[in-house]
Amino acid sequence: MAAAASQDGHDTGGPDQYRRLHAASLADPEAFWLEAARAVDWSTPPVAALDASAAPLYRWFPDASLNTSYNALDRHVEAGHGDRVALVHDSAMLGTTRSYTYAGLRDEVAVFAGVLAGLGVGKGDRVLVYLPMIPEAVVAMLAAARLGAVHSVVFGGFAPAELAARIRDARPAAVVTASGGLEPGRRVEYLPAVQEALALADSTGTPVVAKAREGFVHRIGDYRQSGSCWVDWDDAVSAAEPVDPVGVAATDPLYILYTSGTTGAPKGVVRDNGGHAVALTWSMREIFGIGPGDAMLTASDVGWVVGHSYIVYGPLLAGATTILYEGKPVGTPDAGAFGRLIEQHGVRVLFTAPTALRAIRRADPDGALLRSHDLSALETLFSAGERLDTGTSAWVADVLGTPVVDNWWQTETGWPICANPRGFGGVPLKPGSPSLPSPGFDVVILDQHGTPVPAGTEGGIALRLPLPPGTLPTLWGSDARYGDSYLAAFEGYYTSGDSGYMDEDGYVFVMGRTDDVINVAGHRLSTGAIEQVLAQHPAVAECAVLGLRDPLKGQRASGYVVLKAGVSVDPTDLEAELVAMVRGTIGPVADFRSAVVVDALPKTRSGKILRKTMRQMAAGEPYAVPSTIEDPAVLAVLEPLLRPVPAE
Repeated sequence: MAAAASQDGHDTGGPDQYRRLHAASLADPEAFWLEAARAVDWSTPPVAALDASAAPLYRWFPDASLNTSYNALDRHVEAGHGDRVALVHDSAMLGTTRSYTYAGLRDEVAVFAGVLAGLGVGKGDRVLVYLPMIPEAVVAMLAAARLGAVHSVVFGGFAPAELAARIRDARPAAVVTASGGLEPGRRVEYLPAVQEALALADSTGTPVVAKAREGFVHRIGDYRQSGSCWVDWDDAVSAAEPVDPVGVAATDPLYILYTSGTTGAPKGVVRDNGGHAVALTWSMREIFGIGPGDAMLTASDVGWVVGHSYIVYGPLLAGATTILYEGKPVGTPDAGAFGRLIEQHGVRVLFTAPTALRAIRRADPDGALLRSHDLSALETLFSAGERLDTGTSAWVADVLGTPVVDNWWQTETGWPICANPRGFGGVPLKPGSPSLPSPGFDVVILDQHGTPVPAGTEGGIALRLPLPPGTLPTLWGSDARYGDSYLAAFEGYYTSGDSGYMDEDGYVFVMGRTDDVINVAGHRLSTGAIEQVLAQHPAVAECAVLGLRDPLKGQRASGYVVLKAGVSVDPTDLEAELVAMVRGTIGPVADFRSAVVVDALPKTRSGKILRKTMRQMAAGEPYAVPSTIEDPAVLAVLEPLLRPVPAE
């Protein structure tokens, strides 16, 4: 089953090797994942891989124990690699760069673990982390893991009410924060948000450790009030002693990461220690082709799952160098920002979201700013987070001169469900597809009755149980909600909530959320398929397609497009061209007749288009402005364009 290895330690073999590995992972998952587990250092090595005694709730490596922080740091130091660079913090906002060796980062983590221990944090306790893209975020996560505690990172853009909901659910023993975060043209104050959230959650006595940053109005001393414990990070570190890693069961939780729930209450996705370490270590080598000493830039945020997996844990488990970037793809200072990072830090793999790529293309249509840098170190660009349209993919590949590899996964899965295994040579790329199911994932396309559909037929994307290591074993505090949310629709399957199809070669094409499917005069159409057509127009930088209420046909598709920088077109002519493109590609059945030019689409700070909010506006339903929205003013501009058509 083991893959052949090249001289640099990466597997080779291409499509044939992929087919063998994927087949082996499904035929004998026990043997496959026990073999993969050998790349992890265990306190008690696993004898068994899968515990199915409580199916459909599964556990991986039930008889094993380890410490994730030790695997990410200490073991590399003990192997003689303490001087290797582990982390580079590059702040475009401040114009500063700081590097941490594995030994140096290990020491800082050990001491901050001492700070948390001094506040009473122990094995199994929760630590809520509300930090911007600064090194202290990585240190806090790894320090919690070192103690066997459970961290819950909350994106710094969340408002107090959202933060309070997570505090209520996780009941942290400590909160770690900073003076604030930096955005182009403004500073976001964190301390008053934390204070308000603690009050809303009736948790004002919870200890708070805050890292002071210059230039912010609110100071830590202002919050040292009676009945609360606010501690300055630097003062606490200067007085603390380092602590050693604490062994935990492989099935013990490492972190909780909250994702939106349909009922309004956030769902706490649980990630365990053992399966997580095995899956990420495997994926770094086999999917991303990253090994010891390689530099990887994941342009995301530590508050999202991509940041957890491929800014923090994955690269460090692999002994690589991870770039922690505090900046934007454009505007800090320009659309050549990623090029500077590649050149300056010798980045071998870049991982970012399609929205970032479209923003770069919109601002710099010729790619001149990226090309002005030496991009020779870059071997592969990976993209995930939403659909990567083929036009943007081809443009980026041409500008960078590297393969652009889409991959598809979710907060719940923690690592790619579908990907192109570049570590052992990869498989041929197909435009519009994140390629093939990763080993361990048994992907099936189901119709509305739960019956598998033929190749080329769109349906709901499901994963046959059991899910592989590294995926969620449950939701925090509620096995029942986990079952109801993901397992109840079709027995034996995890339902992803995404729709798509699989072609004759087994390649998966993800078209969007299942609620992005609209019904036009009885015909079910994917808005994602229409978006793919619109994105091919040379004037279009990005787009969204919604199903608006139609008194005759039930719903009608309407497009909203943002133009590339410097492009000037007549909106009426553009609409006619886009309508013709959809008619020619999808057919008259789409009944596509409307394409509106807008200045911007509403997005989260992580770059995802807020399609659900747009759908609610279009349906005339009440909606809340998401706390993670990048620019609330965009919704006000869009609202008149999205008003529902009155019924006749």
